[in-house]
Amino acid sequence: QVQLVESGGGLVQAGGSLRLSCAASGRTLSSRAMGWFRQAPGKEREFVATISGSGGSTAYADSVKGRFAISKDNAKNTVYLQMNSLKPEDTAVYYCAGRPPLFSSGSVDESAYNYWGQGTRVTVSS
Repeated sequence: QVQLVESGGGLVQAGGSLRLSCAASGRTLSSRAMGWFRQAPGKEREFVATISGSGGSTAYADSVKGRFAISKDNAKNTVYLQMNSLKPEDTAVYYCAGRPPLFSSGSVDESAYNYWGQGTRVTVSS
């Protein structure tokens, strides 16, 4: 079993930056693909970014490409989401998710993930 705990959310002005962290306990993340998803008020949860188990492959939603960066520190068992040039439309609750250990490829599909954190809220003011 893997427990995921997100942190780093908060209130930021448009154009600002935040770095979200997702700390894992219970199992190592070293061979596990991870992802970030978000849910804005009144909307469905959507894919943001994913990273392979090795950290060598990443993918992003078009809406965040070039502004967000996902990374993975296997030694610290932590996944990060660096968010730059934030826009009001980035306002959402951000969730960290983990795939099973045999699945080392990232995925844009939330049904591919079976471990989820509780979420951290990001609010971007205009």
